[in-house]
Amino acid sequence: MTTLNIKQTPIGDLKPFKNNARTHSRKQVRQLVKSIKEFGFTNPVLIDEQSTILAGHGRVLAAKEMGLSDVPCVRLDHMNEAQKRAYILADNKLALNAGWDEGLLAEELGFLLSEEVSFDVDITGFSVSEVDMILEDSHKEEAHDPADDLPVRDDLLVEVRAGDIWQLGPHRLICGNSLDPECVEALMGTAKARMVFTDPPYNVPIDGFVGGKGKIRHTEFAMASGEMTEQQFISFLKTAFKNLADHSMDGSIHFICMDWRHIREIEAAGGDVYTEFKNLIIWVKDNGGMGTFYRSRHELIFAFKKGTADHINSFELGQHGRYRTNVWEYKGANTRKAGRLEEL
Repeated sequence: MTTLNIKQTPIGDLKPFKNNARTHSRKQVRQLVKSIKEFGFTNPVLIDEQSTILAGHGRVLAAKEMGLSDVPCVRLDHMNEAQKRAYILADNKLALNAGWDEGLLAEELGFLLSEEVSFDVDITGFSVSEVDMILEDSHKEEAHDPADDLPVRDDLLVEVRAGDIWQLGPHRLICGNSLDPECVEALMGTAKARMVFTDPPYNVPIDGFVGGKGKIRHTEFAMASGEMTEQQFISFLKTAFKNLADHSMDGSIHFICMDWRHIREIEAAGGDVYTEFKNLIIWVKDNGGMGTFYRSRHELIFAFKKGTADHINSFELGQHGRYRTNVWEYKGANTRKAGRLEEL
């Protein structure tokens, strides 16, 4: 075992390794600066006998950013050239090969975000959006009511009828046809939506495209399940979008899911109803769907804007560490892991 001695070394004497394959973004350097200010310089820089950096390039960049004149270093003089180059790769890669206990990770992040602590979680290296996802995935399932397992009595069955409206806490749910303006009006009343997220049928047959070859078989949609022509599908979408727009605020953003087969139709229908096509979002899913040429592992989400008023700015880019792109990698519930049906 090599005896390690830590010595304060002038930053000007340190030389970066010329073939260092690890990159350090401005964002990461700023995070390292925050970390050093909060915890101190707790991880010394590793250098060779010629003061070339073997590990700690990012920390040295952060130290320069802070205006430090010297940093703690450990000099290693027992490695040959091949060992040095291998060690630089191993030092970066081996740490990446570790995993997370997601339950404990969520617990620790939740503690740091609690009102009693109110710690700047950005110092940990996790972005706010990553923390949001981790905490959301960690929510425990609701307590199971044994009464839910009791067989349903035939004399208590109530048929759901078109026009039925349920009040679910602050939410409302209607059984009806979104092409019918009276149906949407009955649901919304005088309320106006600030945002819409909708997943209309794709005019693609369920059998063969969605159902797969498993034991679970899905029935076809009542409408737009492959029977419509291109013009009929455009008219179908346009009618639904108009009903949505009629009950939405000026400046509201409407997120509309659609598969790649019908990009032209949704652009045509959305272009006739909405004021602006804001962006196209790609939701990357955990696993690919059915397909013989390419298996689709994404969902297209078209973001349209109604009217000309300012939309609500929930992005706050750069203010709270948020960095949102039009590629979403949120986990879906349609996975192959054990217990997935219970989660669905």
